[in-house]
Amino acid sequence: MLSKMKYWTGALLLSALVFTACDDEPDESPALTIEALTATGTDISTGEEITVDLNAATSASDVPPDAVFEITFDREVDAATATASNISVSDGDNDVAVTVSANGSVVTVTPNEELIQGTDYTVSVSSAVAATDGGAVTNGSRTFETAGRLPVVAPQEAAQVAYWKLDGNASDEMGNYADGTEVEVEYQADRFGTIESAAYFDGDASIIEIADAGTLLTETQDFTISFWLKPDTTNHFNDDGNQTGMFVFGLGAFFGIQYEIFGSYDGSKYAVSYVNDEGAQFAEDMFFPSNATDNTSGGWQGWDFARSLSVTEMKNTITQTWYHNVYTYNAAEKKGYLYFNGELMKSFDFNLWPDGDTKQTATGVDYRGAEPEVFDDLALGFIHSRAGTLFDDAGFGNYENPNANHFKGLLDDFRIFHAAYSEEDVAALYDAEKP
Repeated sequence: MLSKMKYWTGALLLSALVFTACDDEPDESPALTIEALTATGTDISTGEEITVDLNAATSASDVPPDAVFEITFDREVDAATATASNISVSDGDNDVAVTVSANGSVVTVTPNEELIQGTDYTVSVSSAVAATDGGAVTNGSRTFETAGRLPVVAPQEAAQVAYWKLDGNASDEMGNYADGTEVEVEYQADRFGTIESAAYFDGDASIIEIADAGTLLTETQDFTISFWLKPDTTNHFNDDGNQTGMFVFGLGAFFGIQYEIFGSYDGSKYAVSYVNDEGAQFAEDMFFPSNATDNTSGGWQGWDFARSLSVTEMKNTITQTWYHNVYTYNAAEKKGYLYFNGELMKSFDFNLWPDGDTKQTATGVDYRGAEPEVFDDLALGFIHSRAGTLFDDAGFGNYENPNANHFKGLLDDFRIFHAAYSEEDVAALYDAEKP
């Protein structure tokens, strides 16, 4: 009996020791929880700072591309675990380079460059991020879409040699040409209402000059140029007080390529330089007035198509409104085409020139300018760059004259391709870029 009592007494003591030991062990730290996740940046339509909640039940949209992300946890975070290796922003294919910092329970994630517009992203916080008491994150993923439109992949993108988006600067997105020199140029809302996303030219002195641009015409036979513009005819007068035309752009004027709108605003034209199989260089106009004619209705024999717009229709198409302008030359066909808003306006065929004319043997576009008359600079806003002397003795063509044919209005998405565009290509690009 005594031995049994000793046994039970010992067992009770051992049990007490075991329970005491268990009570002394610390409890496992609870999970670190995200209480708030926000994105703060610039509203692309208003320019004002906005904050978007990314912690809601549904995926957030219209997140500013320049957003900075702030993650608030339920308690203090171990700063050593809040790193770019443990917190990421990704579009599903690529991680965005970010800078991460922690202060108490708040972690700030700053992308090193703006996010792509109109794109789905995910902010991910891995379980390696921990609280100072050791608790790890368990709910660390949030999705969102950035504001704006997804960048357009142009037809025949591989042949695109220059692209000036004109989103706040005059940089060539392809990296083939140096940044343009800007004079009196402002950046305003584009056709989508996105701030600072189109270049505004004041009609008096504004110009953007891209140096050494003659290669745009010398390194190709086929050629396509595409851009959006919104000409502003308000208070745009010449020295005589009459409405004046606009030189929208020029690469050595007609020694390269130029586009101008007539002073009466009832038409426009390209002048482009070409070369034939004997090396002879020449210019030819793509002349498109209102009430245009082709070779079946009284027009020149080489004009094989012309859309006839009334004066009112022409003015409504090319002034005071955004429109898409494409000129393309197909060297194999020896044909040039002009399109507005995805529709063919006019075309010509060098094969239809008079028998024996050197233009029948045209092989492609070419640059034939020479200094000091013109320099091989692409000028946006005027017929040629300021260095050239061409038309200096004419009021309409002297850059220093504020009443000359300076362009007044907005330019955007200026693209050049070393390829000929088909009608389907033009329509596809228009549909992709239109508002």
